[in-house]
Amino acid sequence: MQTHSTHADAIRADGMGRRVVVTGMAGFSPIGNDWPSIRARLESQQNGIHHMTDWEAYDGLNTRLGAPVEDFTLPAHYHRRVLRSMGRSARMATRASELALIDAGLQGDPLVKSGHMGVAYGASTGEPEALAKFAKMLTNHSTDGISANSYIRMMSHTSPVNIGVFLGLRGRMHTTSSACTSGSQGIGYAYESIRFARQKAMVAGGCEELSVSEAAVFDTLFATSTQNATPEASPRPFDAERDGLVIGEGAGSLILEDLEHAEARGATIHAELVGFGTNTDGRHVTQPDAAMMEQAIRLALDDAGLTPEQIGYISAHGTATSRGDMAESHATHAVFGSNMPISAFKSFTGHTLGACGALEAWVAIEMMREGWFHATANLQGVDPSCADLDYIKGDARRLDCDYVMSNNFAFGGINTSLIFRRWME
Repeated sequence: MQTHSTHADAIRADGMGRRVVVTGMAGFSPIGNDWPSIRARLESQQNGIHHMTDWEAYDGLNTRLGAPVEDFTLPAHYHRRVLRSMGRSARMATRASELALIDAGLQGDPLVKSGHMGVAYGASTGEPEALAKFAKMLTNHSTDGISANSYIRMMSHTSPVNIGVFLGLRGRMHTTSSACTSGSQGIGYAYESIRFARQKAMVAGGCEELSVSEAAVFDTLFATSTQNATPEASPRPFDAERDGLVIGEGAGSLILEDLEHAEARGATIHAELVGFGTNTDGRHVTQPDAAMMEQAIRLALDDAGLTPEQIGYISAHGTATSRGDMAESHATHAVFGSNMPISAFKSFTGHTLGACGALEAWVAIEMMREGWFHATANLQGVDPSCADLDYIKGDARRLDCDYVMSNNFAFGGINTSLIFRRWME
């Protein structure tokens, strides 16, 4: 078992910069808005997929499945003036970031507004409703319905901007709008900002609001599940009977912090972020490339100074699309062989797009701390076209591991891999 001091000595010896720890975590998901609620749903294998009755109005749309966040409310200090620039995704992101800051014990701390704390956060897009208003303008040749805040709510970086304004952050801002890797890239770029001494702390993560327009994107590619009568049976990543993904929504925020700063103030440390790898395929906009996925995974391992054998669990991207699952599983097998425990959080939440990388990182950290790892819901028989891996199915599994990896892959051939280390005092 690699110890706390060994890893620290290795980083200092190779001159790779400051150590980065996670001191705050919070989020909103289709299966709960705190870890105990999420864990209970994971344990019972009850997903958050619903038949979206209002989507029946759209001719030509095949899927009627979606995964909304339920019971999302805001406290009174989110007054009208604050909310006018926020769509739903920005509201979830800002509240999740505020709660993560509270979890980190940094609310009201001078660090927040000092310029030494920034934000790296993303989503696929801004508020669809605001975007629709501009589309109507182009069609109807009228600006009716467009207000001074319409663009602020529509722009792809609406969430990090609103987070920054609400919290008063004055450090650097990375606006990561890269579809399914928006959240994981946000975490990765925040990590690099601290590691290379550009910031002392960062708010990091991603968000997305559920929209029929985003379901339609995948529907046109015949990549959505059409098990509309049995929402609880879909999605089913890696399963031989899978028929596509389900769109979800949510927001996840992590507070990343320089280890020395966190220890000096006596912060509770949830985990250490030790590796980040990202690349692009440079080949095709929508077709995944297993070889480049594999390279991203190896980049994260190299960044962390780890061997494949030291990783104890992988949180899969696991979209339940045919080509995506196949490519990811073969990339994983090429690095880790057949004995790597792996499961997919999206089997419970659907594909939350910009939020998935952050939500999956949060859940992976919580599971590593407990030594308890959820199975992939609805996984009954692994598709023979997928690689031979240790797919966790049926009951959850107890694992004692020091490192977990969280992988995400996006349109455009954008690949990410994050490695977290269990914190040992």
